[in-house]
Amino acid sequence: MPFGKTHQSDDRSAAQQRFLSLFLRSEREIFRYVAVLVPNVADAEDIVQQTAIALWEKFDAYDPNQPFTPWACRFALNKAKQWIERRQRWQTLLEGGLAEELAQRREELRPDIEVRLKHLEGCLRKLPEEQRSLVEGYYYRRDSIEKLAETSSRTVAATYKTLQRVRQSLQSCIENAAKPEGVVQ
Repeated sequence: MPFGKTHQSDDRSAAQQRFLSLFLRSEREIFRYVAVLVPNVADAEDIVQQTAIALWEKFDAYDPNQPFTPWACRFALNKAKQWIERRQRWQTLLEGGLAEELAQRREELRPDIEVRLKHLEGCLRKLPEEQRSLVEGYYYRRDSIEKLAETSSRTVAATYKTLQRVRQSLQSCIENAAKPEGVVQ
């Protein structure tokens, strides 16, 4: 390995060790700081994790002559503000009737959705077993594409391509099943 690579690796490792040491000593204080701003403990923990990521990404800008905790708390404040803004936007949308509008729209579409689901069930039954198993694994059991590829002795790329073709086939089948009788495309 060239000298430059080893030196960079050592520098990065030392920086990681320094960051971890500083962050772990400050984590409780950062959490208390965030918990004052965000009352839910789980949300505060998430914000502290996001803060840790942001701190690591900007660690090269940290001045070691300054205390770490106040520097980290400024990051935490920004992450908490972002969280509050997102929550307020969502709350405003909900208060503005978005939830009711979505529920009403879903109810309006329910008959069409039910018909399409019925057609989907029929189209799934028409698939060859291997294709049906792939769809069930991906969409119902939530198997990873890697697991499905391994199970079917395909590459990941080939599994994606097969799944894409099956989806297109199902879409075509559903659209044809939804057409009034006697109409041929």
